[in-house]
Amino acid sequence: MKKIGLLLIAMVFFQSCDLDNQVSSLDTMQTYLIATPLKSNLVTFKEEAVAIADPVPIIESGKIYAYKNYVFVNDVYRGFHILDNTNPSSPQNIGFIKLEGNNDISIKDDRLYADSYGDLVIMDISDIENIKFAKRMENAIYQEFWCTVGFDVAWPEADAFDYSDFDASRDALTGWEVNEVRMSTADFESKYGSTRTDVFLANDSAAETNVPTSSTTGQGGSFARFKIVSDYLYAVEPWSINVFDISDLDNPKVLEEVYAQGNIETIFNQGDILFLGGTQGMYIYDISSPDKPTYVSEFTHGRACDPVVVSGDYAFVTLRSSNFCGDDIESGLYIVDVSDLTNPTLSKTYPMTEPYGLGIKEEKLFICDGPDGLKVYDKTDINNLVQLNHFEDINTYDVIPLSNSLLMIGEKVLYQYEYLDNEIRLLSAFDLN
Repeated sequence: MKKIGLLLIAMVFFQSCDLDNQVSSLDTMQTYLIATPLKSNLVTFKEEAVAIADPVPIIESGKIYAYKNYVFVNDVYRGFHILDNTNPSSPQNIGFIKLEGNNDISIKDDRLYADSYGDLVIMDISDIENIKFAKRMENAIYQEFWCTVGFDVAWPEADAFDYSDFDASRDALTGWEVNEVRMSTADFESKYGSTRTDVFLANDSAAETNVPTSSTTGQGGSFARFKIVSDYLYAVEPWSINVFDISDLDNPKVLEEVYAQGNIETIFNQGDILFLGGTQGMYIYDISSPDKPTYVSEFTHGRACDPVVVSGDYAFVTLRSSNFCGDDIESGLYIVDVSDLTNPTLSKTYPMTEPYGLGIKEEKLFICDGPDGLKVYDKTDINNLVQLNHFEDINTYDVIPLSNSLLMIGEKVLYQYEYLDNEIRLLSAFDLN
């Protein structure tokens, strides 16, 4: 009888332990949001990513580029709009080049070079009404993974991203599917890590010189990442400079990539010197041997978005610390003395609201201060900038100072201004919608 009683007690004890284990196991089960890529064939996707079309409304205005009597306006990640700017007082929208994954272009002798999901695309624009697709050089600019990412595809809220069935050599990302998956914490941590898996995309902002290298080379704003100097095209990406020999315009040669000293956003040249703006500083490179940029020095600052232009002995840098750009530095204009290229030093700072692009025309300095409008200064004395104009109530992004007029892109609007002796005057405001 005593043995039966002990057996019953033992059975109850072990059943209780099993129940505790089951409850403990249930406590570790959770519902996670897992995102998996929607994809299409990469070859087909890229073939369909280029098309010439009639004018269409812009969705998100990006960078601008001027060539001859034309202005090209980037529609972020979708392509670029072509405007006939023969009459700056009344520009005409004449077409749209669909080029998915595009942010930047640069033009020399009627050959247009553009990025598309990390590929380098070349077009013949000698007949603007009959633009011809010439060549696509795959993976010439970015690492292969980023080449296949659809940058215009919104990133979903998810606890993890599952790429196990995604092959970057054959697949193009066209969207996401998010499913609720119930699994134990241990299984989730084993498969995806102990914390939420986020995908980080670097900001694509960068700069190009606002002085064309020749009459046959176009002119970009301070947020371009492409720059043509003589027979070479430089295309910056985070942490490196891609170099192309374009002496044969239709058959560029991909040269050795140069790894930079920091996370690069912008590029500007003054003669044989490149000034690269980055998230933590401005970096100076010598291109007297144009096939291999050589590091000279750097000017460091707190984390911020950083386009840069240079005039004479001074570099003019706008630092914006809002949003993802950073929060450990005051937004403003920073003027750096670069008379000694090996030792750039800060000369003067001016507070700004939320500065973006900037440009220089002789002694006039133009600053796009985001929602605080376009500001124009006389920079004769860098220690005492004199404000000449302030165009308020417009959202400003970037400028290109042309020989006879100023181009400025805002939110889906292309503005053009006439230079006057001590100020500028609005010529036109072209709505791209």
